[in-house]
Amino acid sequence: METGFWQSLPRPIFGLSPMDGVTDAAYRFVVAKYGKPHIIMTEFTAAEGIRAGAERLLVDFLYDPIERPIAAQLFGSDPDAFRIASAVSAALGFDGIDINMGCPAKNIADRGAGASLILDPPRAKAIIRSTREGIRQWAEGASLLEIGVPENIAQAVEVRRASLGLSSGDRRILPVSVKTRVGVTDIVIEEWVRHLLEEEPAAITIHGRTLKQLYTGLADWDAIARAAAIIHTTDTLALGNGDVQSLEDAEERVKQYGVDGILVGRATYGNPWLFTGYEASFEEKMAVALEHAHYLDKVMEGKAFIRMRKHLMDYTKGFEGARELRQRLMKITTLTEVEEILLH
Repeated sequence: METGFWQSLPRPIFGLSPMDGVTDAAYRFVVAKYGKPHIIMTEFTAAEGIRAGAERLLVDFLYDPIERPIAAQLFGSDPDAFRIASAVSAALGFDGIDINMGCPAKNIADRGAGASLILDPPRAKAIIRSTREGIRQWAEGASLLEIGVPENIAQAVEVRRASLGLSSGDRRILPVSVKTRVGVTDIVIEEWVRHLLEEEPAAITIHGRTLKQLYTGLADWDAIARAAAIIHTTDTLALGNGDVQSLEDAEERVKQYGVDGILVGRATYGNPWLFTGYEASFEEKMAVALEHAHYLDKVMEGKAFIRMRKHLMDYTKGFEGARELRQRLMKITTLTEVEEILLH
């Protein structure tokens, strides 16, 4: 088992959970700067898309060194696509690779990816093995083209490597982890986690809901605890995820449910300080909201800037008298509009 950075992390481990459409490069940068979680993961990226040469997906893999240790999260259903996408991730200098086996979205699950892999343990285990194979091929000196990476992706990776200051000899074996759920329709986490442990992942993060629940109801932390007890008969780390509201809440759940750490997602919305326990003032939140908008505009080059609306709503949530401000921010489409509102 390659544990990489996982074994050197402080205990308990508190990390930023990957969230599709949320944990882009700008969001991660702000959380890393003001909260500095122990581990950060990218939003999930389609392994099959990387194999098909979809260069636009590489924006998901933008990161700043301040985010380290950072893992690239991949999703898909074709094991060989994971071999190629994991080699790309390794070449981009990530510290680890996390495999998404927990996304409940219908368009993902219907393709045999995400949480639907819980129903297909042989495929799930093949994906873990193929991910390791791609990492190994890169670490042992194969070029991306030799591994089967499309030429346009390989060229873009070389440009990115140069910007990150990565040398030709910077090749290493990365740890592989898995993020999953307690089941599809029923809770089967004890049986499911035993399948995953056969492949010796460095860590398994368990979200306490089934695919059927999506994000409704409450996360079943008792099920997470039962799985953690099984995981702890091995060298794999067990992390929990779901409904954690604060750093204090995360600390209490570690003690109560026996996990090695927690990944926190939605509670970080508008609160990149969560991992420090710091309560920011309205003025501090507005300053960071503006910084967030600037960073997003830079990395996205003006594209997808409309997603900033949601973040601005989160930064202004809960403040008395912010209703009019929120109404104006809800209509922004450009960085200039954000500046005009927040700076005046």
